Amino acid sequence: MATSSKRKPAAPPASTAAVSEKPFLRFYHSEALRQKTLELLALIEGADDPGEHGVALADLVVELMNSGMDYFFMQPLKESKAGFIVQQSANLGLTGAQQVIGSVIRKIIQRMDAAQLVSVSGSIRRLMV
Repeated sequence: MATSSKRKPAAPPASTAAVSEKPFLRFYHSEALRQKTLELLALIEGADDPGEHGVALADLVVELMNSGMDYFFMQPLKESKAGFIVQQSANLGLTGAQQVIGSVIRKIIQRMDAAQLVSVSGSIRRLMV
């Protein structure tokens, strides 16, 4: 299978101490999204009122979800050289699913209290390698 210039080959994690012994999947996202994520997590974790950042966290979770779905589904579909119609159909279906899931994510996260937002922030941080 040919690799695209956008995708990096899987590499072992730098520190195995922080990684579970269980199998896992991961995806690469842009450096800009990583920086945005780290900045928001630090902001939430250091805030007197993490609730002020609920909308931003919800938006970030949706952006991470979209990036992951693209990495795990759309990029491999493109690499497989599936036809234009297949790719467009997949893109349309995935876009609709992302809108529905994104709406649910936003509603749930925006209703969380400060402790729950900090917990979600910690979960995201633990997923980052």
